[in-house]
Amino acid sequence: MSRRTVCALVVLWAVAHLSSPGYGLRALRRTTGGRRGSPGLVGQDANGVPLRRSKRGWMWNQFFLLEEYTGTDMQYVGKLHSDGDRGDGSVRYVLTGEGAGTLFKIDEKSGDIHATKRLDREEKAYYILRAKAVNRFTNEALEGESEFIIKIHDINDNEPRFTKDPYMAAVPEMSDVGTSVIQVTATDADDATYGNSARVVYSILEGQPYFSVDPDTGLIKTALPGMDREVKEHYQVVIQAKDMAGQMGGLSGTTTVSITLSDVNDNPPRFAKTLYEFRVPESNELGSAVGVIRAVDADIGPNAEMDYRIIGSDGPGMFDITTNRSTQEGVIVLRKVSQSESFKSSCFTAVTTSPYSNETLRKHLLDAHLQRVTLRSRPDSRWLRKNTKTPITQSNFRDTDLGFGVTVAKIQSRHAL
Repeated sequence: MSRRTVCALVVLWAVAHLSSPGYGLRALRRTTGGRRGSPGLVGQDANGVPLRRSKRGWMWNQFFLLEEYTGTDMQYVGKLHSDGDRGDGSVRYVLTGEGAGTLFKIDEKSGDIHATKRLDREEKAYYILRAKAVNRFTNEALEGESEFIIKIHDINDNEPRFTKDPYMAAVPEMSDVGTSVIQVTATDADDATYGNSARVVYSILEGQPYFSVDPDTGLIKTALPGMDREVKEHYQVVIQAKDMAGQMGGLSGTTTVSITLSDVNDNPPRFAKTLYEFRVPESNELGSAVGVIRAVDADIGPNAEMDYRIIGSDGPGMFDITTNRSTQEGVIVLRKVSQSESFKSSCFTAVTTSPYSNETLRKHLLDAHLQRVTLRSRPDSRWLRKNTKTPITQSNFRDTDLGFGVTVAKIQSRHAL
């Protein structure tokens, strides 16, 4: 008995697209072709036009199966059929390869293939199997074993996931609009080559109008000019990643981005008060501290450090000022005492500057009025008012402060930019 030509009919059925064009049944015919003695296998459509392999699109030896099937019956994959099958039960169909007998079962008599379990494309995207038709009684092969692939058809069952949550970022205060802050990234486990299930679009849910996000790249940028750290230092931004190209019905995930405005040196030091009063006994030793002045800077870190200097005085060398690094205070020190009985007052100018900049950020003019008051007995307030040119109230002194040879120093600060 001569070897017969066998035809294999492959039935493809995608549950979600039964009525869609391109999902119909296609007959596959085994023919001889190519080199002598080497059978070739090509498919033909319903009109007899040969189906050939292509870089894109479906090939004849691929089955497509919908993932995450939720039906109660086993999911139908396809059908094998031989022209030698007369319907008398003499043909047995055999399936081998990945998942054969467990995930995929074939009806030996009809050639129907079913999936026995719910399959997840993200766990395994395709299965390689082999099929053949043999004589049930003689086990003689009616068709050479052929290899085919069952590809799991993706559905949108995975939401985008960000690689971090939360993100931490910093950007200098007063940055220009459009300054890059940080790029966030979300991935989607769905098939990026099929539809829009894995096409992610970014949007900002919280953090406007201060920041914006590029919908395609996830790059976060500043969106508002003049953001001042001294007004608001920390911002919380919520970014959403949505698949299906952002269309309605797409799945989404979110992440939080904590953004801190880093400090720049944009604030001048300011003295804590505008009037300084000191009492300096004439008995004070040279080098002793007369008083302390303090300026504050709204910046932080090195940008808030400052130096105090005297840049002009009508009593040269009488006073000096040093900077206490630990407290950021200016300590006024007595360097010289005037021996002249006609000495009435001394004025000097002090400035605060940043040690990291040559620019004078703010100057304060400090007038030091020193007056000699020689007392033979405890004075009352009327005597003080009569014998001093600078207005002095009773609250300026306490009884224990007064004695012979007291010099009163009154230092008043005035802003001078």
